[in-house]
Amino acid sequence: MMVSQQDKITVSQTVIVITNFLLGTGILTLPRTSVEAVKTPDVWLSVVFGGLIALLAGFIMVKLSMEYPEKTLYQYSRDIIGKWPGGLFSLLLICYFLATSSFQVRSVTEVMGFYLLEDTPLWAMAMVFLWSGIYLITGGINPVARLYEIIFPITVLIFLVVIFMSASIFETDNLRPVLGKGIVPVMQGVKTTSFAYTGIEVLLIIVPFMRKPEQALKATLIGISFPIVFYMITVIMVIGALSIDGVTSRTWPTIDLMRSFEIRGLIFERFESLLLVIWIMQIFSNFTISYFAAAIGLSQLLKRRMEPILFGLLPVIYLIAMTPKNIDQLFQMGDLIGNSAIFLVGLIPLMFLVISKVRRRKFEKN
Repeated sequence: MMVSQQDKITVSQTVIVITNFLLGTGILTLPRTSVEAVKTPDVWLSVVFGGLIALLAGFIMVKLSMEYPEKTLYQYSRDIIGKWPGGLFSLLLICYFLATSSFQVRSVTEVMGFYLLEDTPLWAMAMVFLWSGIYLITGGINPVARLYEIIFPITVLIFLVVIFMSASIFETDNLRPVLGKGIVPVMQGVKTTSFAYTGIEVLLIIVPFMRKPEQALKATLIGISFPIVFYMITVIMVIGALSIDGVTSRTWPTIDLMRSFEIRGLIFERFESLLLVIWIMQIFSNFTISYFAAAIGLSQLLKRRMEPILFGLLPVIYLIAMTPKNIDQLFQMGDLIGNSAIFLVGLIPLMFLVISKVRRRKFEKN
């Protein structure tokens, strides 16, 4: 399937797609999950190391995609490892993207139900999310990228304003001592913080949609750098304000940080609603691009038009999203998706790149 010129995206749009896909549930949960793993105030170092691993993975994915610049991973996986193994891998990747999109839908309904729309049925909130997403995606990746261009600056502005307003309750002592227990706890937390950067696998799908695919590496470096900075600021401010013990006792510590202070005299005295607004927009971004990736994968695997597949996948996403019975099962689902990402989008692209390079050298010799 060749990508039409009308459905191509610019380098800056690629940057924003990568950034928006990486910024998701992690803004709310990363402080808690990373502190549980590290158990020291040095979590921000784990976030940096996790980001460096994401940069390395992004580099590998771009190099692999540049070997087949006009094809997505679904198409060239069959060229690399054969029709049937490649088809099976594509199916696993489609399931991964479906699970990711379902996880985002359920996450947003849980948070909205708890903080914003109490007593509203989960299915009602999920339906609004799902139908809004399908309305956007039916136009292709171009309208998706253009919407993200609107969402991103709003996210940056509101996030920075709200997070730095919490400086009044920030305690530097909560971040000390630096490396008090050495580097080992920091390294133990790298696996957890790396999960926050799952989403970089979108590179394997969107490079063929770039107008200038030769600049994919530049877009990747910039696109991953933004989330590293966002996550670092979030972790430092949340731990500095709530302390290590305060973070581990809360399900959504970033929202609790916003609820722990108020500034009288302003139009808004409580700021968690503003944070939730931008977070919902980011989750919508995450959901739509993973939904798009699953649909285009099935479309290319079955060699069928994408629109009917989009509508066919809608009830599947809903059913997967409603499967977890409570918040603990939802987090277990998130862990499962993160663990599968290590193999599906971490190790396998590296293996594909090695096989592709070896084959190319053999072909050149012959």
